[in-house]
Amino acid sequence: MNDLGGTPGPRRVGVVGAGGIANAHLPAWLHLGAEVVVHSLHGAPELVVRHGGGRVVDTLDALLAEVDVVDVCTPTYTHPEIVLAAAAAGKHVLCEKPLALDAGTTESMVKACAAAGVQLYPGHVVRYFAEYAALQQAVTAGAIGTPAVLRFHRCGARPRAGWFADPALSGGIIMDQMIHDLDFARWLGGEVESVHARLSDSAPGTTTGVVSAHVVARHRGGALSSVTGTWARPGTRFRYGFHAAGTDGMLSYDSATDLSLRTDTGAPDEGGERLLPDVSLVESPFVTEIREIAAAFAGGPAPRVSADDGLAAVRLAAAANVSLATGRPANIEEVTP
Repeated sequence: MNDLGGTPGPRRVGVVGAGGIANAHLPAWLHLGAEVVVHSLHGAPELVVRHGGGRVVDTLDALLAEVDVVDVCTPTYTHPEIVLAAAAAGKHVLCEKPLALDAGTTESMVKACAAAGVQLYPGHVVRYFAEYAALQQAVTAGAIGTPAVLRFHRCGARPRAGWFADPALSGGIIMDQMIHDLDFARWLGGEVESVHARLSDSAPGTTTGVVSAHVVARHRGGALSSVTGTWARPGTRFRYGFHAAGTDGMLSYDSATDLSLRTDTGAPDEGGERLLPDVSLVESPFVTEIREIAAAFAGGPAPRVSADDGLAAVRLAAAANVSLATGRPANIEEVTP
């Protein structure tokens, strides 16, 4: 059995939900040696059979009575109720992004966990993707000088579950999908002053149309970030990547065309340096994420993402949605918790 969180033996974990993200989190917890119980209104028995581990309980209260940690893998609109119940029960919480659909609710969740003396972390797993982690480390080390223009793109099949099509339940593509890259842009480029967003939806209110959105973020330090997200037709291959340009060079990656992060200093006769090995050799980012967060739950170092990061990401996405509604740039400070 693997050692979880730097402490001997398994930790008791409750996974709430049995949908897409639970199918990534449950096997990661099992890989790390956790004793897992699962509660979901639908699909829990099938989930534990599929992954060969875990035990199903019928209610959230039953789950809370058995565990030390709660991993919230349910639809976004249900997050606040579950996180607040876990905090009231004295349980540490990992909650899939976004923490909630608006900044005020998110802040109340962060404050409730702090008041209860429990840790809360958002599941911003892109920070744990090997390519993105290598980018952050390289930029921090000065590989491109001062960041000037950061571009991120993400495209995949539109989620099949009907609740994604209702912005009141999912927050829409910006809050649900593009929040990954908005969070990462802030991590790389620093705090954001304002955002300007545009969106196209070929079939609003359905799960069949193509949705594409574009957000431009202006950072306080002067950098500009461009984030593009697409929910495409069924069967569309998942694709993501980035291009980071600074005063001394560029870093780029595209999951569809390359297996390594490349840097280009612009010097003559230099074709660019590979900074990342074949990512097929790297462990699942969900395992990396959960291992790091589990260690923090056990008293280890703070992970690379915090509850405040989760709140900041929701504020960015909420500001982008304000920009969509008004057709004008939105200042982040206007999106008050």
